[in-house]
Amino acid sequence: MKRTLSFFLFTFAFLSAWAQIPAGYYNAATGLNGAPLKTALKDIITTGHATNITYSDLWTAYQTTDRDYDYDNDGTILDIYSETPVGPDFYNFTYGSAQCTGTNGPEGYCYNREHIVPQSLFSQGLPMRSDAHFVRATDAKVNGERGDLPFGEVDIPNFTSQNGSKRGISASPGFSGTVFEPIDEFKGDVARMIFYFVTRYESQLPGFSTGNMIAKNTYPGLQDWELNQLLLWHTQDPVSAAEIRRNNATYAFQGNRNPYIDHPEYVNQVWTAQTPDTEVPTMPTNLIANNPTSNSIAVSWTASTDNIGVTSYQIYANNTLKATVSGTTTSTVVTGLSPLTAYTFYVVAKDAAGNSSPQSSTASETTLDGPVGGSCGTENFELISGPVNTYLTAEWTNNSITWTATDSRVDQTINNKAITIKNGTLTSSTISGGIQNLTLTTQLKFSGSNGSFNVLINNVNVGTIPYSSTAQTTTISNINVSGNIVIKLTNSSTTNRVALDDLSWTCYDGTLGTVDTAKEQSGFTIYPNPVRNNELFVKGENLGKISKAEIYDLSGKLIESIVQPFRHSNRISLKGLTKGTYLLKTEHFSTKFIIE
Repeated sequence: MKRTLSFFLFTFAFLSAWAQIPAGYYNAATGLNGAPLKTALKDIITTGHATNITYSDLWTAYQTTDRDYDYDNDGTILDIYSETPVGPDFYNFTYGSAQCTGTNGPEGYCYNREHIVPQSLFSQGLPMRSDAHFVRATDAKVNGERGDLPFGEVDIPNFTSQNGSKRGISASPGFSGTVFEPIDEFKGDVARMIFYFVTRYESQLPGFSTGNMIAKNTYPGLQDWELNQLLLWHTQDPVSAAEIRRNNATYAFQGNRNPYIDHPEYVNQVWTAQTPDTEVPTMPTNLIANNPTSNSIAVSWTASTDNIGVTSYQIYANNTLKATVSGTTTSTVVTGLSPLTAYTFYVVAKDAAGNSSPQSSTASETTLDGPVGGSCGTENFELISGPVNTYLTAEWTNNSITWTATDSRVDQTINNKAITIKNGTLTSSTISGGIQNLTLTTQLKFSGSNGSFNVLINNVNVGTIPYSSTAQTTTISNINVSGNIVIKLTNSSTTNRVALDDLSWTCYDGTLGTVDTAKEQSGFTIYPNPVRNNELFVKGENLGKISKAEIYDLSGKLIESIVQPFRHSNRISLKGLTKGTYLLKTEHFSTKFIIE
């Protein structure tokens, strides 16, 4: 519980006398603001940081860094997920005797090491993994419930710890996913630890995963919604004596400091008082569109440059935004396109301030003919992240599709990473292009019996995919649902733990798929091709039974519709069409023809 004000002042004065900031430590930051200040602080706190510290060494660090001499003043572990600032704590941990490495057990069972910035975002790399400035000793149960979620305000909690820390759907503006919210007493502590992380590891951020919290750039280093939330928490919960004590102890342990505890004013000087970024990224160049299928086209370009850093690229096809990719990617495959359609692409680069580059030059390509059913979408689960030995709700976005896996774990493998579902589901966001076939690899993990996953498209069960202890790949064919779809997989068992990997599906357009199949079987042909004298002739059986013919250009625009086109002859007058490639569609066939 809280000490009295006089005790707080005494403690603060004692700390100030006991461990001052080294003379001249922040001299190199003098007079700077914005991104230059952040980089100067990065250089300061990188110098002297002992990077040979192991992950196990953190247990030793906690002997001095994470002890309670400010709330209950009893030397127990100061845990931000269990400390009750007013009144007695529900439980306490004695240093050394209650530590653990897993997340099993109820609250109060043991404490472990909580990465305020999840270690999955940097692949458990060093020195990040063992950096005591943002790796706290916390209750193992609550740590597991938080998982690798970003921090934010919770709307309606689906988990609440005994001290009031909670998890649930975000109420923070700009983010609608699941977040974790500490109690008010420690919100500023969390903010300043994250500010430390994106400063100390500024140069590595572009190579880290975002976790819906950090940004893949050196500045500002945080996604806009998270930055705004943490700035608010920093203001609402100022630096405490406990933070100062921990900063001093961590400095003694690993040789660097958290500048935002020493100088809280740096937060605003770095992120809110800087000169506005008005410089736009350079134009993307060398745009290429190639490798078409019936529903996708690959697009690549040479990356733009920016004074702060490019955060994303927007890809437009026929003046419609089709995809957005992160600033570190220089290529993508645009999916969900229509067959036999000409697309003209351009790309726009954007930076963290929202500045847009001039649009690139254009590149054009046409999707292929043939039955829809070429590769349409894939999910290899390589972007999933989270703690081991923990079942949670995982959410990630890949290829512009957001996936949600409930009662799932991320630490099992088939072909590298895989998502493992127990009594839960795997659900996609809305996907365009329909679905013809679906393929999935499965494997039963741990103990259990053979079973199957139900495959639902738009909440309609279209088939099952079996699983056993041996990895197996299964395809469900002829699902044949057109338009927008949602893929949902549900386990037939409530206890079997089943890994899923290498999910893929082919697109489907009901009308075109039907006529193309018929075309392959019918033998209808156009002659001559290229056509001459604006007259098109068709050869095939039962022409007189065709009720309607439609002529389209390759943009998908209907040029002409003809009722009973072959009632009296096998000829169609084209009425002065300009040079180009066109599509003739009937209820029996679909094929291209050329006018030269």
